Amino acid sequence: MLKAIKKKRVYEDIVKQIHHLIRKGKLKQGDQLPTERELVDTFKVSRASVREAIRYLESMKLVESRQGNGTYVIASSEEALVQPLASTLFLEKDNLMDIFSVRKIIEPQVAQLAAEKATASEINEMEEILQEQAENLAGGLNLTKTDSEFHNLLIQTAKNRVLERLFLAILDLLEQTREKYLQVEGRAQKSLKGHREILSAIKARNPMAARQAMRRHLEEVEHLLFNKKKGGAKRSSTPTEGTRHNLNT
Repeated sequence: MLKAIKKKRVYEDIVKQIHHLIRKGKLKQGDQLPTERELVDTFKVSRASVREAIRYLESMKLVESRQGNGTYVIASSEEALVQPLASTLFLEKDNLMDIFSVRKIIEPQVAQLAAEKATASEINEMEEILQEQAENLAGGLNLTKTDSEFHNLLIQTAKNRVLERLFLAILDLLEQTREKYLQVEGRAQKSLKGHREILSAIKARNPMAARQAMRRHLEEVEHLLFNKKKGGAKRSSTPTEGTRHNLNT
């Protein structure tokens, strides 16, 4: 059914203009936006519209409001291009199996780049994270923090800001599932084993081995989460509410 067109909200035009300036590099990462009063005077709008626009830009991870110190641009021009795309592509209502499939495309590439670009200090930091993860596992402690740290460090090591934004957009959607997922019997041990194989390939400076290790790691996750066997069909293409909270590594 067709519906009547609603008048565009005032704040949307403010967002559009500021977003355009960031994309074009006229507003750069670290630049401070004009004050709220200056924006009100410039746009000839209400204070409420300016505040709504700033909140929306913050939700897109393009700007950051610092209490008592103004609002600053936190995204680069290339990030300003990809972040709205990521927000549009990866909606919570989407089929989470489809979202996970995109992750299987992105993370093997991340691991490959990490094997090519990781510095000695970054590799040492990965080793420290996995050592802590092993200690937590032996002590029966929660592995959520170290699991998250390992994957986040990998994407930083890949040194591709656009890829990082897409990756983080996916993880933001799946974040609340991580803790429950690691509670599945035997999953924490498999997660640590997969991480060690990935790190071993990175240390050997073997990009293809790192890519393959990450792919195996994510496939193990997929098989467990979706009751999917190698070469077999998934049980259901649409996750239920229960499934919605069991999707991360």
